[in-house]
Amino acid sequence: MCELLGMSANVPTDICFSFSGFLHRGGGTGPHRDGWGIAFYEEGGYRDFRDPHPSVDSPIARLICDYPIKSNVVISHIRQANVGGVKLANTHPFTREMWGRPWCYAHNGQLSGWESLALGNYTPVGSTDSEHAYCWLMGELRREFPAPPADPTTLWERLHQLCERLRALGVFNMLLSDGRYLYTFCATKLAHITRCAPFGDAELSDAEMTVNFAEHTTPDDIVSVIATEPLTHNEAWQRMVPGELLVWRDGEIQARYCP
Repeated sequence: MCELLGMSANVPTDICFSFSGFLHRGGGTGPHRDGWGIAFYEEGGYRDFRDPHPSVDSPIARLICDYPIKSNVVISHIRQANVGGVKLANTHPFTREMWGRPWCYAHNGQLSGWESLALGNYTPVGSTDSEHAYCWLMGELRREFPAPPADPTTLWERLHQLCERLRALGVFNMLLSDGRYLYTFCATKLAHITRCAPFGDAELSDAEMTVNFAEHTTPDDIVSVIATEPLTHNEAWQRMVPGELLVWRDGEIQARYCP
C-alpha cells in the first residue's frame, strides 16, 4: 500500500529532512514506485508537486530537497497502485475547493464497494478509489456545512463519522487539510512525533542523514510530523489507534476523536 507524510508547525518550516527519508521509500527502501506528490500551504496560498514516477529517481523530488519551501502545513504521498493506472491523474495528493479554501487530501489503503458512494458537488478526475472517496467525503461536508460552522467541533465530529464509514469499506488512513487545520485519520497505521524545545539530534531510518534541530529552530518552535511508519530510529514516535482522528493546528493536537 501507499505511505503518507504530513507536517503541522506553528512557524513556517521546511520538511526537507523528513522528505529526504520519505522519498527513499518510493522505489528505494520501499516498493512504492507508482508516483508521489507533495503539497504546501504558504501564507494563505497553496502549491503542489506531483509526479507519476518513483520518488527515489525523481528530479522533482530532488528539487524539493534542495529548495526548502517553508510551510505551516504539508501533505505528501508515495503510491503503490492498487486501483487505477499509474498516471498523473491518479497521483496524490488531490485538491478541491470548499469555502474559498483549497482542501488537500491523501489516502493510504484500499476500499471495497467504493463505487456505491453517491457523489454530489465533486467529481473525480482520475480512476482511483481514493479520489472517489475524497469527492464523496467533501460532498458530504459541503452538503451539511454550506458555510464554515461557527463551532468547528461540529465539523470535526462529522468528519470523524464520515471517516469511520469509509474505514468500514476497508483500509482508510488519511491526511486532510484546509491550510489551517491538519486532520489525520488512522485505520491501520499512522505515527506522529512533536518536536519542541529542547531540540536534539534526529537520524533518518531510510537514508544516512542526521540533523541537530537545535541549530535550525528557536525555543518557541513546535513542529509535528505524521507518517505511515516512523522516519527516524532514535526518537519516540507515537502510534495512532484504529479509528482515531486527530485535529492539528500550529503543531499541536487540538482535538482527538476515537470510535
